[in-house]
Amino acid sequence: MRDFMDLFSLKGKKAIVTGGTRGLGYGMAEGLCRAGAEVAILGTSEKVRESADALARITGAVVHGIVGDLVREEEVPDIYKHLVESLDGQADILVNCAGVQHRCVAEDFPMEEWNRVLRVNLGAMFQMSQLAARDMLQRGYGRIINVASMTSFFGSVMIPAYAASKGGVAQLTKACSNEWSSRGVTVNAIAPGYMETKLTSDMKAKNPGQYEEVTARIPMHRWGKAEDLAGITVFLASDAAEYITGAVIPVDGGYLAK
Repeated sequence: MRDFMDLFSLKGKKAIVTGGTRGLGYGMAEGLCRAGAEVAILGTSEKVRESADALARITGAVVHGIVGDLVREEEVPDIYKHLVESLDGQADILVNCAGVQHRCVAEDFPMEEWNRVLRVNLGAMFQMSQLAARDMLQRGYGRIINVASMTSFFGSVMIPAYAASKGGVAQLTKACSNEWSSRGVTVNAIAPGYMETKLTSDMKAKNPGQYEEVTARIPMHRWGKAEDLAGITVFLASDAAEYITGAVIPVDGGYLAK
């Protein structure tokens, strides 16, 4: 057996993280950096460059910030090309974390928002996975890590598009794993629980009672933080997880177990 710590090392690996400007994506990118990877993070504004500089400063890693919006299907191939070029032509790890949400009762949910949420959360994820897999399969090595959700397991309320997209992420993770894992590319998903992010900040600010109710329902009695995803991300990206593929792993403080 190899040295135990070497199994978890990402030294010499190159990773792409979409949605890496802030929140969960930033925390996942930081974990990859601290494990030794060179990382390219994708964001929709110039703030992604500031985030890349901050990551490089606090971790000592090489980090690139690339601006691009995955909502436009025709632009995704060029976005992927720019990301890979920043990594000198090779990506060993892809973390699909970019995501959006819209809250509305199902009967009034705008189709424009339905299409946007499904496009970013599922369509763009599939496109990025396709593009990465074509390169990875040629080399016989790759790690694709998708961000699912607790709504991959249950429907929730007032977020029909988000729930549908994350259910799709879970099933697409398994489908791609079935096709690619025998050729050296593992595909897994992380399903975060209730996390302190911009997407969930509305509940805390506008409905503190509901926030406290949710907190009490979590066995660990706290909401997750971005850094809670760093360890599982490094694990799934590393050789320590070589025989794990097609899994959807909850990181939820025990919420789904209660």
